[in-house]
Amino acid sequence: MSDTSVPTAAATDDHAPLPLTGERTVPGVPEENYWFRRHEVVYQRLLGRCAGRVVLEAGSGEGYGANMIADVAELVIGLDYDTSAVEHVRARYPRIDMRQGNLAELPLDDASVGIVVNFQVIEHLWDQAQFLAECFRVLTPGGELLISTPNRITFSPGRDTPLNPFHTRELNAAELTELLEEAGFEVTTMTGVHHGPRLRELDESHGGSFIDAQIDRALAGEPWPADLVRDVESITVDDFALVEADIDASLDLVAIARKPEGQG
Repeated sequence: MSDTSVPTAAATDDHAPLPLTGERTVPGVPEENYWFRRHEVVYQRLLGRCAGRVVLEAGSGEGYGANMIADVAELVIGLDYDTSAVEHVRARYPRIDMRQGNLAELPLDDASVGIVVNFQVIEHLWDQAQFLAECFRVLTPGGELLISTPNRITFSPGRDTPLNPFHTRELNAAELTELLEEAGFEVTTMTGVHHGPRLRELDESHGGSFIDAQIDRALAGEPWPADLVRDVESITVDDFALVEADIDASLDLVAIARKPEGQG
């Protein structure tokens, strides 16, 4: 792990945004706001676990999450394979020690970070077990892996092949738990992202599914109706709930996995 100091400036707003490809979410796109807030809420709710720690965000994407973590962490190391993402983070979020590399071979020393963050990434990876083994290796004993991923049961219902063409394998709670335990982790928390009261109301007002209403319009390539645009733009992190109950009905899985003390 490098001990190179990084600037403590906030995000710079004069850098061009990353394009919206469907592979990652980005801030500042009105039609993308639902998905962005659904990702952002996990960073917000788990931020305290990163306080004062050296944190690796493995698969940092646009970098907004790593920048949130930098508000509380001792140091945030960002890692992504995509050159454009790496260059974007270095330009827009100068507090992040941004590196380029393969998640299957993390370019960090053994037991060098206290927290690994991996939100909405593992479903994109071909060798998920190898990635988790690498997370285990770079964590200090007692360190934690914070991980989120779409719940296969609700994201691609009734399918073995993911609906999202950028996903290689989606997981349910039991499958994610099994992968983590096989890598040597103790799963201390398995919770899920659910719609809160206001989003449940929006489900009803948009034909039973607020998500499907957005997807249908996106696939049709037609202008969005004004009420849908208004409702999507208005979503905040407070419209989502993280709860342990009804895990199989959750939208996204959120796990906290601990590397046991005494492990090298």
